[in-house]
Amino acid sequence: MAKKKISPAEMMVEDKLKLLYQLQTILSEIDRIRILRGELPLEVEDLEDEVEGLRTRIERTEREVVNIRSNVNELKTQIDIANGKIAKFKEQLDNVRNNREYDTLNKEIEFQSLEVELCNKRIGEATRLEKNKEELLELSRKNLEERTQDLELKKNELDEIVAETKADEEKLREKAKNLELSIEPRLLASFKRIRKSSRNGLGIVYVQRDSCGGCFAHIPPQRQLDVRMRKKIIVCEYCGRILVDPELAGVKIEKPVEEKPKRRRTSRKGDSEPQDANAEA
Repeated sequence: MAKKKISPAEMMVEDKLKLLYQLQTILSEIDRIRILRGELPLEVEDLEDEVEGLRTRIERTEREVVNIRSNVNELKTQIDIANGKIAKFKEQLDNVRNNREYDTLNKEIEFQSLEVELCNKRIGEATRLEKNKEELLELSRKNLEERTQDLELKKNELDEIVAETKADEEKLREKAKNLELSIEPRLLASFKRIRKSSRNGLGIVYVQRDSCGGCFAHIPPQRQLDVRMRKKIIVCEYCGRILVDPELAGVKIEKPVEEKPKRRRTSRKGDSEPQDANAEA
């Protein structure tokens, strides 16, 4: 006759705690693998963002340089047109019939000369701005080259570490996934919430030296007794972590060896008499 499978909600508290602690052990090993990788994933991500930012800046600066050069060419065209008008007006001065025409032509020549002067001024400003943009481009391209090299090195380093730990991590994740199916959903959600809020990623810990194994706060004797009874879920009053006894966690706690009190040696009456005799002698 096939044994009826017990649903996670119908499990005894002791079995629930055992499964939770097993899950914690697996997740802690996954965390250890992540720590082994260190800050490399974040460093790679930061470098990728920096490289992308430099590329965007270079593209924008290149467009700005193109616009500056286009504006300079337009200004030069305006200068050529103004110079052409000045030459034309100067020719017309030789054929004026009255002072009014003469004054009008001189004003036009003066206006076009101011236009030429203004265009030359704008060309000078644009040339200086273009020079600054070119210097910025050179610096950005140099930084991009350096950051790209750094990114390649970090990526290779990360790939090597991931290649070494990927298989182990995938096995652990598969174990954790299968184990989660055997745990009551509500209890599992609470455990994950506790684990997420804990700095060291521990959601369930065992009692050690009369203290919580997570925050090391003292646990009263009565509460320790409740933990050892395994009749209900007990959490730390200070950090909220689930508590189990060391035996359930498979941890052997060695009790300190008590020293036997030394017996005080009493002198017999007969032993003291020779001393008194010698003293009299």
